[in-house]
Amino acid sequence: MLIARAPVRISFAGGGTDLEAYYAEHGGMVVSATIDKYFYVFLTPNHGGSLQLTSSDYRAFYRHANGDLLLWDGDLRLPKAILHEFGIDGGLSIFLASEVPPGTGLGSSSTVAVALVKALSTYAGRPMSRQEIAETACRIEIDKLGEPIGRQDQYAAAFGGINAIYFEAAGTEAERLEISVAARRALEESLLLFFTGSSRHASQILRQQRESICRREPAVLESLHFMRAAALECRWRLLAADIEGLGALLDRCWSEKKRLARGISNPQIDRWYEVARHCGALGGKVTGAGGGGFLLLVCPPGCQAALTEALEREGLYRMDFHLEDAGAKVLTNTSSWLRMEAAVA
Repeated sequence: MLIARAPVRISFAGGGTDLEAYYAEHGGMVVSATIDKYFYVFLTPNHGGSLQLTSSDYRAFYRHANGDLLLWDGDLRLPKAILHEFGIDGGLSIFLASEVPPGTGLGSSSTVAVALVKALSTYAGRPMSRQEIAETACRIEIDKLGEPIGRQDQYAAAFGGINAIYFEAAGTEAERLEISVAARRALEESLLLFFTGSSRHASQILRQQRESICRREPAVLESLHFMRAAALECRWRLLAADIEGLGALLDRCWSEKKRLARGISNPQIDRWYEVARHCGALGGKVTGAGGGGFLLLVCPPGCQAALTEALEREGLYRMDFHLEDAGAKVLTNTSSWLRMEAAVA
């Protein structure tokens, strides 16, 4: 058996500047951190010779006969496209499972891609660096599948940790932010995640943003310039262990982000955010492209009990988590033995 995993992420600042339509001309930057909620890939040999895919998140199953043309379509189009990339069309059973629901703004779709690339590259005997894993995941999602997404999530999941990620036409670079143990503890103790109970497909929101950038709409470009500058400030505030300043920055960013596209917020989300602010939150945002998913808040520890009670009365659910540094990782690997067994069978 081969088991691999990759973490989801929380993004602090710079979201939207990782879209090629923006960074190719202006350069982009995102500051994010991975958390200890993972997407898992389990590989086992299928002695019948076929390829079998099972996803617990989509409640989907797919069987592919060895030798048939592998098409990437349906709910499992992403894993199918990655299998095609590695030339694998039989002899495996693959089980996919996540600790967070899909479409909740924590970068889970790209985390799927990174975890699968890590697992299949290991299984195929094609070791890849973190940079290569991230780039392969980007190429498959953006170029092969035509998804209107950016590049931050793939890099966050591949590298792990707290990172400033820079996007230029010439390439992407991840900088690990080495903050002190005390600063990291203070940050972790000040961050809260609340599940809103809804999920959404980010594609429509991101497609709107991309089209607005291509049309050079002044309001959208102005907001993205602000987001890029905010990412620089966020990097500095994290390195300076300025948690209060980070919260105020997120508050400004959330106000600005709502100008990027329709559907990023709605009256219900705005109400939840105001409840959180009234209870002591310094700032926050809806994770990912917006529209649902998780509400990320920066809140002093002394205010968290009252804030949690207030938001839970509103129907939200708090999710406990910790920051993590490992990124994409193989947990168990006996795949060489399994391939031999499958060959003999």
